[in-house]
Amino acid sequence: MSLGDPRRHLVTAAALRPFRLDDQGLRLLDQRALPLEERWLSFGADNVIDGVAVAIEQLAVRGAPAIGGAAALALACAVRDRGNDDVDGLVGFLRAADLRLRRTRPTAVNLFVALDAVAHSISAAVSGGSAAVVAAVVDAAEGYVDDDEAACAAMGEAGAALLADGDVVVTICHTGALATCGQGTALGVVKSARRQGKDVAVVALETRPLLQGARLTAWECLREGIPVTLITDGMVSFALARGIGGRRITRAFVGADRIAKNGDTANKIGTFNLAVACAATGVPLHVVAPRTTFDDGCADGDAIPIEERIADEVRSARGTPTAPVDVPVRADDQRFDGDAADKAVSAFSVARSRGCALTTSPLAPRIHTSGGTAPWMHIRSISAPSVVLRDAVDDVALATCSSICSEIKCPSG
Repeated sequence: MSLGDPRRHLVTAAALRPFRLDDQGLRLLDQRALPLEERWLSFGADNVIDGVAVAIEQLAVRGAPAIGGAAALALACAVRDRGNDDVDGLVGFLRAADLRLRRTRPTAVNLFVALDAVAHSISAAVSGGSAAVVAAVVDAAEGYVDDDEAACAAMGEAGAALLADGDVVVTICHTGALATCGQGTALGVVKSARRQGKDVAVVALETRPLLQGARLTAWECLREGIPVTLITDGMVSFALARGIGGRRITRAFVGADRIAKNGDTANKIGTFNLAVACAATGVPLHVVAPRTTFDDGCADGDAIPIEERIADEVRSARGTPTAPVDVPVRADDQRFDGDAADKAVSAFSVARSRGCALTTSPLAPRIHTSGGTAPWMHIRSISAPSVVLRDAVDDVALATCSSICSEIKCPSG
């Protein structure tokens, strides 16, 4: 197939990925079944939109960048054989499909970035007829996947520069290949460091209530040959203070689901606890997220929509009740830290697909309160950061990078 052929394989099975699109349809690795079973869900053009929407809602596919990729590929899969359709009917179908996918999960902005990219491509191509629309949708979906894969590689290289041989990294939730379209965000940093020959190990927090750290991070680390130790969420302060197996935890790397314009960051519930513990023990904590995670339309953390999950995700574990069925649960707080912390060292992202890291020394801990309500992980500007660039960038790209990759710093005073 030529690169211009909309039926080409967008995703191959050469590397660990959460989805594959080929001539048979779109396949998603059902992450609910891991680590006990590697089970794939298969969808064709007739059922891919509803199938992927339900898979996103039920966490068969999860991780902010991966959600965006799955949604975009679902649209591509649904229309790639409809180049001869009436253009008005095709566009109407795509609009309805777009709305269904947008209703799945509210917090991870990458989903909406991916869908917006496809929608803009449709608007630009509609005058050329259905064949042009189909090609545009496939190109936009592939572009999102390719860009995220490149971003993961760039962020990994930037973060690896901070890691030394023998370092131990603690992380929460799951931020590897299954959560992205590439090697991963926070876990991708470890992969890049190990490819450089550095002996870097991982301490994975189990991550209640759905145990993404225990089920997914541990599984992916073992699959990739990365030394990993699993601990309970409540052990993190002790582990940071005392070390694990005679080795001190040297850094923490976490992902993000949405970063507001002012730098407020939403991530997995428990990130706040980890950040506070890191600040108390002097361990640097870094946020690793692609540009698609930054939401310039969201003024601050109070404007970030926080998903409300069902209470039984807290009352039970993999379908087995672990609490009284009628005990009250704060379901809106169980999935995301709208209260992460402002006491890490740096953020990694990419500007125009170029890797960039801004770093300084850790600062004394102090919680920043956003809007007088909840503490947020707040990425604030710094006056004279040291900049590590993996490629030469022009002034515009550098300015963009500086605005989105500033130090996470506590307010003065």
